[in-house]
Amino acid sequence: MMALLEHLPLNLINFLIVTLFSLLIGLEQKRHHIDEDEDEKGEFIFGTDRTFTLIGIFGFILYIISPHTLIPFIMGLAILSMFLGIYYFSKIKFRQYFGLTSIVIAMITYCLTPLIYLEPHWLVMLIVVTVLIFVEIKENLFSISQKFGRDEFTILAKFIIITGVILPLLPHHPISAWINVSPYQFWLAIVAVSGISYLSYLLKKFVFPRSGTLLTSLLGGLYSSTATTIILARKSKEEEDLALIPSAIIGATGVMYLRILLLAFLFNKRVAIPLSVYLLVLISLSAILSFSFLRNPPSIEHIPSESGGHRNPLEFKTALVFGGLFAFFAVITNLIVRAYGNWGIGFLSLVVGVTDIDPYILNLFQGDITKISIDTIVMATLVATASNNLMKMSYALSLGQPSIRKKVIMGFSILIAVSIGFAVYLF
Repeated sequence: MMALLEHLPLNLINFLIVTLFSLLIGLEQKRHHIDEDEDEKGEFIFGTDRTFTLIGIFGFILYIISPHTLIPFIMGLAILSMFLGIYYFSKIKFRQYFGLTSIVIAMITYCLTPLIYLEPHWLVMLIVVTVLIFVEIKENLFSISQKFGRDEFTILAKFIIITGVILPLLPHHPISAWINVSPYQFWLAIVAVSGISYLSYLLKKFVFPRSGTLLTSLLGGLYSSTATTIILARKSKEEEDLALIPSAIIGATGVMYLRILLLAFLFNKRVAIPLSVYLLVLISLSAILSFSFLRNPPSIEHIPSESGGHRNPLEFKTALVFGGLFAFFAVITNLIVRAYGNWGIGFLSLVVGVTDIDPYILNLFQGDITKISIDTIVMATLVATASNNLMKMSYALSLGQPSIRKKVIMGFSILIAVSIGFAVYLF
């Protein structure tokens, strides 16, 4: 087949590609309008499969006449634009309909030929596929747009600013001898955690808006397993099926391990590879415990209202608090390593579990492995998660229904024991 194509003229191959792609676009337009009644949809259809195919061939002919000057091609585009303009004017005048989709698609079809000659074929196929998809998902896009709140684009703009504007401008040299972290690493940590939290926010709001208790807890674990545990413990006083609450709490903790593993691969692959062995065991164990606690499958009617609306992960105050903790733990970690070595890091990991462990763990991942061995970093990470799980267990016991205590204690005790066992083995 390839040998046959090599003997075919380039113009013939490109003509067939233009014709095929134009026909596909035309067929999609026909399918898009086939079920619509012209009097109800409020627009004229100037053409479908044959029209769009001929528009593509028209562009091909005028391009190959003079591919260097493009004068015939530009004149053809002007003529096509004139006819499309007349069509659009008539549609506005007689039907009061202002949609430009079909017109824009016709002009894209006309421009396929220079793209095929000047750009790689994969790019042309990507453009055609994108056109086909965007035309077909009109209703889906409309449905998504209805879910956007007043602040959605502000949140997106903040994320773009902290990721694409501030981060590239920051220097890469350490802040000081005491803070062996560069401003770039400092802000990258904020971007990484905010990005994971923002992903959880988007999934909950746009992909799983009607998620049940268990799924909501898993999404919450991407944001903060501690906050999710507190919310679920309080929810246990309202939830009818209390088997869901311990399952959801342990499930959120399992997602915490996944979040830490993702951060490890983002910041230090040398640490991530050995750490993944232990975290994958803990993730699997969390999943087994979570499902074993379920007496009945969760119903989508049980939706924890608080966890469904967790705060915006890109709040400026949140970023400042995280940054302050990151800098604080950078200093403390440096002092502890110099004074006490591995014992100090182990004790510090046990203490920081009562706080947000992400700033501390990210300091470990970005630390100098000539001063702290990889095994020590892995050990410290496991101890910090165990300490944090102990704190979450205390929250669940103090805030939740007494009937959930047995399973909560069992689940967290197993995870803590396994984590400490791994840490002792590494020490």
